[in-house]
Amino acid sequence: MKKRIGIMGGTFDPIHIGHLIAAEQAREQGRLDEVWFLPTYAPPHKKESPAGTPEQRLEMVRRAVNGHPRFAVCDLEIRRGGISYSADTVEALTEEYPDVHFLFIIGADMVEYLPRWHRIGDIAARIGFIGLARPGYTLAPDLPSWLKDKVTLVTMPQIELSSSEIRSRVRAGRSIRYLVPGAVQEYIEENGLYV
Repeated sequence: MKKRIGIMGGTFDPIHIGHLIAAEQAREQGRLDEVWFLPTYAPPHKKESPAGTPEQRLEMVRRAVNGHPRFAVCDLEIRRGGISYSADTVEALTEEYPDVHFLFIIGADMVEYLPRWHRIGDIAARIGFIGLARPGYTLAPDLPSWLKDKVTLVTMPQIELSSSEIRSRVRAGRSIRYLVPGAVQEYIEENGLYV
């Protein structure tokens, strides 16, 4: 039986506890062997560049997942550089790890947008998806059945937290304690990030 690995992609500028809680919920409810955090080099859907460099964001992710036996970091997109398209990443991962069944971990709101993803047919032919949903959420009835069959929903506690809020708090001199792992907070402070 193939190993089941969840892919948690994102800018992670910075990574925060919401990301970690989501990954743990996906790991547990989705019966994943591991979750790999995959920082993007340059996301295609964001107009402005991340505040942290790719190397800084990668290091914060490394520090955040350190010590969790089932969390790991994948630097594929950082090494590749350029705009990170999911289709290219999926192709590279499935070719490099043919004995792994990968599942992208995405918010339930993103599940609705799957039909509009660049090369979604190629992506869905190779991997599955775990949708992080609030309790009571159901898949949209107009989602094509060939995609619906590739999605597993897991319930996620509602956490209103974003990386932009963390950056804003740092700029304002406000505390980010308990919003990011301690090692990430230390890295932000040591490197003068987001001020």
